[in-house]
Amino acid sequence: MLGLAAGALLHLLGKRSAGQLAWAASTLIVLVPTIVDVLRGLLRREAGVDVIAVLAMAGALWLREYLAGAVIALMLTGGNALERFAVARARRDLRALLERTPRVAHRRLGSDVVDVDVDEVQTGELLLVKPGEVVPVDGILASPRAVLDESALTGEARPVHLDEGAPIRSGGTNAGGPFDLRVTAPAAQSTYAGIVRLVRDAETSKAPFVRLADRYALAFLGVTLAVAGGAWIASGNPTRALAVLVVATPCPLILAAPAAIVAGVSRAAKRGIIMKGGGPLETLARATTFLLDKTGTVTSARPEVIAVETFGHFTSDEVVRFAASVEQVSAHPYAPAVVAEARDRKLRLDFPGGVHEEMGIGVWGVVDGRRVAVGQLEFVAPRTSPTPTLRSIEVRTAVEGTASVYVSVDGSLAGVLLLQDPLRPEAPRAIRALRATGARRLYMVTGDHPDVAELVGDALGLDRVFAERTPEEKVEVVGRLRREGVTAMVGDGINDAPALALADVGIAMGARGATAASEAADVVLSADRLEGLVAATRIARRTLRIAAQSVFTGMGLSLAAMGFAAAGAITPVAGALLQEGIDLLVIVNALRALGGGIRRMRRPAGSERMARELASAHRTLRPQVAELAALAARLDVIDPAQARRELEAIRAVLEDELLPHEREEQRVAYPLIVEMLGREDPTGPLVQTHHEIRRLVRLFGRLVDRLPAAGPFPEDIRDLRRVLYGLHAVLTLHFAQEDELYSMLEP
Repeated sequence: MLGLAAGALLHLLGKRSAGQLAWAASTLIVLVPTIVDVLRGLLRREAGVDVIAVLAMAGALWLREYLAGAVIALMLTGGNALERFAVARARRDLRALLERTPRVAHRRLGSDVVDVDVDEVQTGELLLVKPGEVVPVDGILASPRAVLDESALTGEARPVHLDEGAPIRSGGTNAGGPFDLRVTAPAAQSTYAGIVRLVRDAETSKAPFVRLADRYALAFLGVTLAVAGGAWIASGNPTRALAVLVVATPCPLILAAPAAIVAGVSRAAKRGIIMKGGGPLETLARATTFLLDKTGTVTSARPEVIAVETFGHFTSDEVVRFAASVEQVSAHPYAPAVVAEARDRKLRLDFPGGVHEEMGIGVWGVVDGRRVAVGQLEFVAPRTSPTPTLRSIEVRTAVEGTASVYVSVDGSLAGVLLLQDPLRPEAPRAIRALRATGARRLYMVTGDHPDVAELVGDALGLDRVFAERTPEEKVEVVGRLRREGVTAMVGDGINDAPALALADVGIAMGARGATAASEAADVVLSADRLEGLVAATRIARRTLRIAAQSVFTGMGLSLAAMGFAAAGAITPVAGALLQEGIDLLVIVNALRALGGGIRRMRRPAGSERMARELASAHRTLRPQVAELAALAARLDVIDPAQARRELEAIRAVLEDELLPHEREEQRVAYPLIVEMLGREDPTGPLVQTHHEIRRLVRLFGRLVDRLPAAGPFPEDIRDLRRVLYGLHAVLTLHFAQEDELYSMLEP
């Protein structure tokens, strides 16, 4: 730019020779390194878009068309700078992954504990692993028990309980009390170091990115040389050939595609989507296969209480209140979920006294003068004999993939809380939207058990589930799918990092995910919502479409100009200026990628507050919905009089809380949804579900009215169960549908 401006200024001052020299020098400064780059490419059998620019600049110097040469040099350097900015990937040096790697180990020397560098640890030594620490090396558990959080390695949300002698992998976090570890492998040969190597290997084995411009360069180069050579031979004037080269200098390829890519990257950044350059954007635009992790990606990774089963005379509210009161001071990962359930039920919690916790096993304390224990069955009620009810709970947890937290009061088993990692409310909508954008195959890969993973896959309508996959096996799955088409991998954990690095484009859920995943990924979704994945895909595809439009439009105009230049109607300088005009046109078109591409739904005033209120109402009602199935299951084992009282209580909740809530939703919330979507009313099926809920509530009320004062007879239980189970199923599905819709009201 300085050389071109200096030459123009010298011409205005009448120093024509000096001005020509400035332009020639500017051209030469760009030409020499460009020739070197082109020769290196040719040695690799790669012909890029810069070949024509080299011929044009060399021809301009040869024929003393220095202004034309300087204009081409400016265009080339500007385009390359833009390309570097658009395509440069963030340097993925695994810094975050390595920072998490333990640096210090606690070596046991008799009764002393000495801190040593982890690389000094030898096989056979005894180490102490403190609570909350990452296990530094592979080993064998040398303590009676240990509790590990291996979600970063396996993706499974539940803590792992291990007994003495069990093998332990490095990289997991100690979620219980301190334990001793007998080393079986030094740090360099342990599991965590293997994951680091996997990420490195995956990155180096990934095929190099081929920029959009280079895909058309070779064909355009052949056409250009043929037209230029023909013009020279036909006219005998080499200036015509130079004019053809000047107007053929592929500015649309050099400038338009990078400009569109930069605009797309900027557009994504405004939506909280960090794309590490133009390569990931172009690759995501062509992705046809999406591979999603489970825990933390399609599920929330925050366990919730989904059911409360009670034993004896305790009600579900009493069981939750006792458990939550003790769990207030527990460090167990499930404690927040139990306390949240009590708050949703609006229960009063008491601060426990005399609390004692066995990390990862259970906790007990005194609440209202009663000894309350919460945790594993063997801890809370060790002398409880197996019963059909307990066996049914074990079967349910195994089949549904739930976790159980038992509660005892004064040594007597009071109940059990079932917890589950729920689907993200927006996940079903995001999966449907991905299919609408052109995704042909949607798979899930997880380290979780097949029984759990397949239920999640069914709920989302995925094409296939790969379950119980280690980080190495996830890499194998990605490698296999890449042979079927361009593959995008979406994950959030350390165990996903190698697969993210190998995939054609790796996408990390960056808000709560491991920094190792963000470091290994090409795209990071800073907001913890799957809509970001859909938005990123739509932006990428629209951007690539605009880039292609700009490229082909510019190439078409250049081809037309080449015809005029071959006929002698355009001089080299005029051709350079004409080419600048074409540049301006295609760049303006390319910058359309800065906007549009996403249909922004207009959220009516007050919709955000409405969404919060509805979510709060659902949280309050959800325990009562779970109680429908729980009460139906134990109608024949509780005292008839107590059954009558609980049935009356359920009826009051349905008629006084649930039905008014549904009426208010239909009156206020549904019209907002219709207004926001701006198309035919999508709430019709939900309204029909409201009708069915009212019908079942009315039917249930009539059955309760007909009960004798002493409680239900055995012949009454069958009809009561039928209605209770029906209400539970309809309401569970209905709440899930409404949660998905109401998530659209959130910002």
